[in-house]
Amino acid sequence: MFKDRVAIVTGASRGIGLGVAKELTARGAKVCVTARKPEALEEAVKELGGPDHAIFVPGKADDDAHQDEAIARTLEAFGRVDMLVNNTGINPVYGPVVDVDPVAAAKILAVNVLAPLAWTRKARDAWMGEHGGSIVNVASLGGLRASPGIGMYGVSKAALIRLTMELAVELGPKIRVNAVAPAVVKTKFATALFEGREDEVAAAYPMKRLGLPADIAGAVAFLLSDEASWVTGQTLVLDGGVSLGGGL
Repeated sequence: MFKDRVAIVTGASRGIGLGVAKELTARGAKVCVTARKPEALEEAVKELGGPDHAIFVPGKADDDAHQDEAIARTLEAFGRVDMLVNNTGINPVYGPVVDVDPVAAAKILAVNVLAPLAWTRKARDAWMGEHGGSIVNVASLGGLRASPGIGMYGVSKAALIRLTMELAVELGPKIRVNAVAPAVVKTKFATALFEGREDEVAAAYPMKRLGLPADIAGAVAFLLSDEASWVTGQTLVLDGGVSLGGGL
Protein backbone atom coordinates (compact mmCIF):
# COMPACT_ATOMS: atom_id res chain seq x y z
CA MET A 1 0.00 0.00 0.00
CA PHE A 2 2.79 2.43 0.89
CA LYS A 3 5.62 1.12 -1.29
CA ASP A 4 8.02 3.94 -2.18
CA ARG A 5 6.33 6.31 0.28
CA VAL A 6 7.93 7.98 3.24
CA ALA A 7 6.43 9.13 6.53
CA ILE A 8 7.48 11.20 9.53
CA VAL A 9 5.80 10.14 12.77
CA THR A 10 6.35 12.36 15.79
CA GLY A 11 6.29 11.03 19.33
CA ALA A 12 6.99 7.55 18.03
CA SER A 13 9.35 5.93 20.52
CA ARG A 14 6.43 4.09 22.13
CA GLY A 15 2.64 3.91 22.39
CA ILE A 16 0.41 5.13 19.58
CA GLY A 17 3.25 6.70 17.62
CA LEU A 18 5.31 3.52 17.53
CA GLY A 19 2.18 1.53 16.71
CA VAL A 20 1.53 3.80 13.74
CA ALA A 21 5.15 3.54 12.57
CA LYS A 22 4.96 -0.26 12.74
CA GLU A 23 1.77 -0.29 10.70
CA LEU A 24 3.24 1.97 8.04
CA THR A 25 6.46 0.00 7.69
CA ALA A 26 4.48 -3.25 7.57
CA ARG A 27 2.65 -1.77 4.60
CA GLY A 28 5.88 -0.87 2.82
CA ALA A 29 6.65 2.68 3.91
CA LYS A 30 9.95 4.12 5.05
CA VAL A 31 9.62 6.06 8.30
CA CYS A 32 11.40 8.71 10.31
CA VAL A 33 10.45 8.53 13.99
CA THR A 34 10.97 11.36 16.44
CA ALA A 35 10.78 11.78 20.22
CA ARG A 36 12.91 13.25 22.99
CA LYS A 37 15.00 10.23 24.05
CA PRO A 38 17.52 8.84 21.54
CA GLU A 39 17.90 5.51 23.34
CA ALA A 40 14.19 4.73 23.06
CA LEU A 41 14.18 5.82 19.43
CA GLU A 42 17.13 3.59 18.66
CA GLU A 43 15.18 0.63 20.04
CA ALA A 44 12.13 1.69 18.04
CA VAL A 45 14.13 1.68 14.80
CA LYS A 46 15.29 -1.87 15.56
CA GLU A 47 11.64 -2.91 16.01
CA LEU A 48 10.82 -1.26 12.67
CA GLY A 49 13.40 -3.33 10.79
CA GLY A 50 16.55 -1.24 11.01
CA PRO A 51 17.97 1.66 9.00
CA ASP A 52 16.78 0.34 5.64
CA HIS A 53 13.24 0.90 6.85
CA ALA A 54 13.46 3.63 9.49
CA ILE A 55 15.60 6.40 10.89
CA PHE A 56 15.26 8.43 14.07
CA VAL A 57 15.84 12.06 14.96
CA PRO A 58 15.66 12.95 18.66
CA GLY A 59 14.37 16.31 19.84
CA LYS A 60 11.43 18.24 21.24
CA ALA A 61 8.42 18.36 18.94
CA ASP A 62 7.95 22.11 19.38
CA ASP A 63 11.62 22.93 18.69
CA ASP A 64 12.08 24.67 15.36
CA ALA A 65 15.60 23.36 14.75
CA HIS A 66 14.50 19.80 15.53
CA GLN A 67 11.66 20.04 13.02
CA ASP A 68 14.06 21.25 10.34
CA GLU A 69 16.59 18.52 11.12
CA ALA A 70 13.99 15.75 11.02
CA ILE A 71 12.67 16.81 7.65
CA ALA A 72 16.16 17.34 6.21
CA ARG A 73 17.40 13.96 7.41
CA THR A 74 14.30 12.22 6.10
CA LEU A 75 14.85 13.74 2.67
CA GLU A 76 18.53 12.82 2.82
CA ALA A 77 17.82 9.21 3.79
CA PHE A 78 14.73 8.47 1.71
CA GLY A 79 14.36 11.30 -0.80
CA ARG A 80 10.79 12.37 -0.06
CA VAL A 81 8.16 13.09 2.63
CA ASP A 82 4.76 11.83 1.53
CA MET A 83 3.08 11.43 4.91
CA LEU A 84 3.15 13.17 8.28
CA VAL A 85 1.62 11.95 11.54
CA ASN A 86 1.51 14.61 14.23
CA ASN A 87 1.28 12.33 17.26
CA THR A 88 3.27 14.12 19.96
CA GLY A 89 1.12 15.39 22.80
CA ILE A 90 1.69 16.44 26.40
CA ASN A 91 -0.49 16.80 29.48
CA PRO A 92 1.69 17.94 32.40
CA VAL A 93 -1.16 19.17 34.60
CA TYR A 94 -4.26 17.75 36.24
CA GLY A 95 -7.15 19.74 37.62
CA PRO A 96 -9.63 22.48 36.68
CA VAL A 97 -8.79 24.52 33.60
CA VAL A 98 -9.36 27.75 35.50
CA ASP A 99 -6.50 26.84 37.87
CA VAL A 100 -3.92 25.80 35.27
CA ASP A 101 -0.71 27.79 35.47
CA PRO A 102 -0.52 30.06 32.40
CA VAL A 103 3.01 28.90 31.62
CA ALA A 104 1.88 25.27 31.63
CA ALA A 105 -1.16 26.12 29.51
CA ALA A 106 1.05 27.87 26.96
CA LYS A 107 3.36 24.85 26.79
CA ILE A 108 0.44 22.47 26.22
CA LEU A 109 -0.80 24.62 23.34
CA ALA A 110 2.73 24.97 21.95
CA VAL A 111 3.29 21.21 21.76
CA ASN A 112 -0.23 20.01 21.00
CA VAL A 113 -1.35 22.70 18.54
CA LEU A 114 1.39 24.99 17.31
CA ALA A 115 3.93 22.22 16.78
CA PRO A 116 1.63 20.24 14.44
CA LEU A 117 1.05 23.46 12.52
CA ALA A 118 4.79 24.01 12.19
CA TRP A 119 5.47 20.42 11.11
CA THR A 120 2.71 20.73 8.51
CA ARG A 121 4.08 23.98 7.14
CA LYS A 122 7.60 22.55 6.86
CA ALA A 123 6.42 19.30 5.24
CA ARG A 124 4.48 21.36 2.72
CA ASP A 125 7.46 23.55 1.93
CA ALA A 126 9.92 20.66 1.73
CA TRP A 127 7.93 18.21 -0.41
CA MET A 128 4.16 18.00 -0.17
CA GLY A 129 3.33 21.39 -1.65
CA GLU A 130 4.80 20.33 -4.99
CA HIS A 131 4.29 16.57 -4.92
CA GLY A 132 1.23 16.09 -2.73
CA GLY A 133 0.84 14.24 0.52
CA SER A 134 -1.33 13.26 3.44
CA ILE A 135 -1.30 14.32 7.09
CA VAL A 136 -3.00 12.84 10.15
CA ASN A 137 -3.18 14.66 13.47
CA VAL A 138 -3.67 12.56 16.60
CA ALA A 139 -6.29 14.43 18.60
CA SER A 140 -8.47 12.97 21.38
CA LEU A 141 -12.04 12.27 22.33
CA GLY A 142 -11.33 14.88 25.00
CA GLY A 143 -11.26 17.46 22.23
CA LEU A 144 -14.89 16.72 21.37
CA ARG A 145 -16.44 16.74 24.83
CA ALA A 146 -15.72 17.93 28.35
CA SER A 147 -12.87 16.04 30.01
CA PRO A 148 -12.76 16.95 33.71
CA GLY A 149 -9.30 16.86 35.23
CA ILE A 150 -7.54 17.00 31.88
CA GLY A 151 -9.49 19.94 30.54
CA MET A 152 -6.54 21.94 29.25
CA TYR A 153 -5.41 18.91 27.29
CA GLY A 154 -8.95 18.69 25.90
CA VAL A 155 -8.87 22.36 24.94
CA SER A 156 -5.64 21.78 23.02
CA LYS A 157 -7.07 18.77 21.21
CA ALA A 158 -10.23 20.71 20.33
CA ALA A 159 -7.96 23.33 18.78
CA LEU A 160 -6.09 20.60 16.89
CA ILE A 161 -9.36 19.28 15.48
CA ARG A 162 -10.29 22.77 14.29
CA LEU A 163 -6.78 23.25 12.90
CA THR A 164 -7.24 20.04 10.94
CA MET A 165 -10.31 21.48 9.24
CA GLU A 166 -8.65 24.79 8.43
CA LEU A 167 -5.57 23.13 6.98
CA ALA A 168 -7.67 20.76 4.87
CA VAL A 169 -9.33 23.74 3.22
CA GLU A 170 -6.10 25.67 2.76
CA LEU A 171 -3.89 22.82 1.53
CA GLY A 172 -6.29 20.91 -0.72
CA PRO A 173 -6.34 19.42 -3.24
CA LYS A 174 -2.68 18.35 -3.14
CA ILE A 175 -2.47 17.72 0.59
CA ARG A 176 -5.14 15.96 2.63
CA VAL A 177 -5.35 16.64 6.37
CA ASN A 178 -7.38 14.49 8.75
CA ALA A 179 -7.40 13.58 12.44
CA VAL A 180 -8.20 10.71 14.75
CA ALA A 181 -9.77 11.16 18.18
CA PRO A 182 -9.04 8.18 20.44
CA ALA A 183 -10.58 7.53 23.83
CA VAL A 184 -8.40 5.85 26.47
CA VAL A 185 -5.66 3.77 24.86
CA LYS A 186 -3.42 1.51 26.93
CA THR A 187 -0.17 3.44 26.72
CA LYS A 188 2.26 4.79 29.29
CA PHE A 189 0.98 8.30 28.52
CA ALA A 190 -2.57 7.38 29.56
CA THR A 191 -1.70 5.19 32.54
CA ALA A 192 -3.18 7.56 35.11
CA LEU A 193 -6.59 7.23 33.48
CA PHE A 194 -6.89 3.48 34.03
CA GLU A 195 -4.10 2.10 36.23
CA GLY A 196 -5.48 -0.13 38.97
CA ARG A 197 -9.05 0.12 37.69
CA GLU A 198 -8.92 -0.98 34.06
CA ASP A 199 -11.95 -3.26 34.32
CA GLU A 200 -13.99 -0.48 35.90
CA VAL A 201 -13.03 2.03 33.19
CA ALA A 202 -13.56 -0.48 30.37
CA ALA A 203 -17.03 -1.34 31.67
CA ALA A 204 -18.31 1.99 30.29
CA TYR A 205 -17.22 1.02 26.76
CA PRO A 206 -19.66 -0.98 24.62
CA MET A 207 -16.63 -2.95 23.36
CA LYS A 208 -15.77 -3.71 27.03
CA ARG A 209 -12.08 -2.99 26.61
CA LEU A 210 -9.73 -0.06 26.32
CA GLY A 211 -7.98 0.78 23.09
CA LEU A 212 -4.63 -0.56 21.95
CA PRO A 213 -2.08 1.26 19.78
CA ALA A 214 -2.92 -1.12 16.93
CA ASP A 215 -6.54 0.06 17.03
CA ILE A 216 -5.36 3.56 16.25
CA ALA A 217 -2.61 2.59 13.83
CA GLY A 218 -4.93 0.90 11.33
CA ALA A 219 -7.22 3.91 11.20
CA VAL A 220 -4.30 6.30 10.73
CA ALA A 221 -2.95 4.14 7.91
CA PHE A 222 -6.33 4.21 6.20
CA LEU A 223 -6.54 8.01 6.38
CA LEU A 224 -3.03 8.32 4.97
CA SER A 225 -3.73 5.90 2.13
CA ASP A 226 -5.18 6.34 -1.33
CA GLU A 227 -8.26 4.48 -0.08
CA ALA A 228 -9.11 7.74 1.70
CA SER A 229 -8.34 9.92 -1.31
CA TRP A 230 -11.70 11.73 -1.03
CA VAL A 231 -11.47 12.23 2.72
CA THR A 232 -10.09 15.46 4.14
CA GLY A 233 -10.78 17.71 7.11
CA GLN A 234 -12.40 14.87 9.04
CA THR A 235 -11.88 13.60 12.57
CA LEU A 236 -12.40 9.86 12.99
CA VAL A 237 -13.53 8.96 16.51
CA LEU A 238 -11.87 5.77 17.80
CA ASP A 239 -13.44 5.11 21.17
CA GLY A 240 -14.86 1.60 21.45
CA GLY A 241 -18.27 3.23 21.48
CA VAL A 242 -17.82 4.98 24.83
CA SER A 243 -19.08 8.34 23.57
CA LEU A 244 -22.44 6.72 22.81
CA GLY A 245 -23.14 6.30 26.50
CA GLY A 246 -21.65 9.41 28.03
CA GLY A 247 -18.48 7.94 29.53
CA LEU A 248 -14.95 9.31 29.28
